[in-house]
Amino acid sequence: MKSIKILLLVISLGLLFSCNQQLIDKQETLECFDFWSNQDWEWYKSNIPFLETPDKDIDLTYYYRWELVTMHLVYGSPENGYASTEFIDRPWWSGAYGTISCPVGHHLYDYRWLRDPKYLRDYTKFWFHHPGAQPHNYTNWLGDAVWQGYKVHQDTEFVTGLLKGLINDYQRWEDLYWVEEEGMFAWDGMHDGMETNINSRQTPNWFAGAPGYRPTINAYMWAHANAIVNVAKLTGDNKTIDKFTDKANTIKCNFQDKCWDTNRSFFFHRFKNDEVTADRSDTIKANTLTYQSGKYEGSPHGRELMAYVPWYFNMIDDTPEFGSAWQFLMDPEFFYAKFGPTVTERNDPLFLISPRCCVWSGNSWPFATSQTLKAMSNVLNNYQNQLITKEDFLEMFSIFSITHRQDGKPYIAEALHPDNGSWDGHDVPGHSEHYYHSSYIDLVISDLIGLKPQASDSILVKPLIPDEWEYFILEDVVYHGYNVSIVWDKTGERYKKGKGFRILADGKTIASAEQVQDLSAYLTSKQVNITEESQVNYAVNNTDKYYPKAIASFPGIKDRVSKLNDGQFWYLTRTTNQWSNEYSEEEQDWAGIDFGIERDIKKIIVYFVEDDNKIKSPQAYELEYWDGKDWAKIQGQKRQYEKPMARKGNSIEFKALKTSKIRLLLHPQEGYNIAISEIEAWGKPNLPLIEPKERDSIQLGYNCSAS
Repeated sequence: MKSIKILLLVISLGLLFSCNQQLIDKQETLECFDFWSNQDWEWYKSNIPFLETPDKDIDLTYYYRWELVTMHLVYGSPENGYASTEFIDRPWWSGAYGTISCPVGHHLYDYRWLRDPKYLRDYTKFWFHHPGAQPHNYTNWLGDAVWQGYKVHQDTEFVTGLLKGLINDYQRWEDLYWVEEEGMFAWDGMHDGMETNINSRQTPNWFAGAPGYRPTINAYMWAHANAIVNVAKLTGDNKTIDKFTDKANTIKCNFQDKCWDTNRSFFFHRFKNDEVTADRSDTIKANTLTYQSGKYEGSPHGRELMAYVPWYFNMIDDTPEFGSAWQFLMDPEFFYAKFGPTVTERNDPLFLISPRCCVWSGNSWPFATSQTLKAMSNVLNNYQNQLITKEDFLEMFSIFSITHRQDGKPYIAEALHPDNGSWDGHDVPGHSEHYYHSSYIDLVISDLIGLKPQASDSILVKPLIPDEWEYFILEDVVYHGYNVSIVWDKTGERYKKGKGFRILADGKTIASAEQVQDLSAYLTSKQVNITEESQVNYAVNNTDKYYPKAIASFPGIKDRVSKLNDGQFWYLTRTTNQWSNEYSEEEQDWAGIDFGIERDIKKIIVYFVEDDNKIKSPQAYELEYWDGKDWAKIQGQKRQYEKPMARKGNSIEFKALKTSKIRLLLHPQEGYNIAISEIEAWGKPNLPLIEPKERDSIQLGYNCSAS
């Protein structure tokens, strides 16, 4: 046991806040939707803020996006904890655990709203400490996301502990892509995750393009520098504050001066070098903006949605000139579309709606839509010079919500047709289905509902909800150590807390108004002393090492046994992540984990699968451990569920024991096979791990193993 002083709860959040009256029935809320593949209701109730609005498309998409988080959540190792994937598979260009740095900002913005901050902390630390992380393979706003996470949880010790890593990361970006004579960063569009764009297609390298000073990387690095400044203020490091304030100012001044075109009222990609055109008939001149030279010289077009990214970070000066860029967003002649926005303006000479992935020249990409919606929210909340309205934001947000559909069910892939909403050609089975390359959860909480995290001892809510809504609730947000709910009830009858708009912290009203409006309150960070027994999952293996090893009575034909301990679980039927005993002829099937060495284990979680065909959860199972000579039943088991349950974690707790192997004897329902997506074995951490000798297993005691 260890005592940890932290700002927020790490464990048993639901228990700590159980004294608060629940204003909505969480179980009923979850069960009113029929899309769920992951039906682990207890996990959702413990880990996510609950939402109810009059707009059922928003509610549906919100809860789907939380299920999406569970599909991509990966437990990497006992030493590193949790991370997240982008694709449903782990493509060859991904880093450790299938991670890719391109969407990490979107991921961390969402993760900061998980009630247990261990997910955010683990995934954040991964990018600074894991040798298999690849933070510089794609541009990203990791530094900014670290600071934004702090503003929710105010974990000062954690974030100041990352200051050196943030500085080193920034310096690495400078080493790679800083151009001193221009005072900006330069890279190509492919490494923004925006390949085959209208600038790259002007060059012979149509996929990646040529390096240029882009709104994306320069905004990301401006925000990164400011994050360092803000963290350094927590430590009183004035030298670092001054140094990175100067860096941020240099980027901003040069970007606004050199990447803005007064004639077209927009920011553009600015080519770093002279580049031959794609047909090799002309030259694109260095330091010219899109279409200022080359084949399309003089074109009045060339606008790309990425130009709004700097407003995502409130980077751009609040002037009428720069504000004029927003006149194009809601115009069908430029970016607006029924299922848009498009990533390139409609009448551009290189505008292209591609039937297949991956082209950033005209399709609608959720990655960019997420960024644009955040930028819109910032303009509405923080700028005087506005050419967009709250109604524009709500229309764009509504479009984004309903694009999350396929055949009437919630879904997301890489890109879609902006005119008909089809994902065809951009949702490769087993790869980009249920794709996590964008944000939605954070947009709901921080922009639609309007909870604006503060670094100070305060809470601020600035809603952008429709005027006609008569109610909404965002319940059980962990913020600055409090359990916060934001409630609008026009009549006072729906939530029984009285008429009006209010913020509650630990069940008490701390700010209120008769109508929906901006609300704020003083809210000191709450220090919580918690004695917890931290645990790690000893079963997982995401390395090339032999142990820990998934074992089974039957190796699996289409469903490999190695899927039992890859750190991920999901219950999709088109693309599975499971072992099954289908085609097994064994009299007694079983599955388990061989640790290769004795580990302290006190809890097993098993994730049973079911489908609409041949697989159901077993009618019963027994949990055994290897006692050094033979298999023995684990005594004193406390099972979460009396009978095995599919599509959710089945937790079995018991008095801690040392063992080198565990297994489950499986008894199928008549006429059905059994499948398991993951087996986890949790116990007290003993780090660094003592590694077993490779293939030097203790007497096996089983018939077959496979990997």
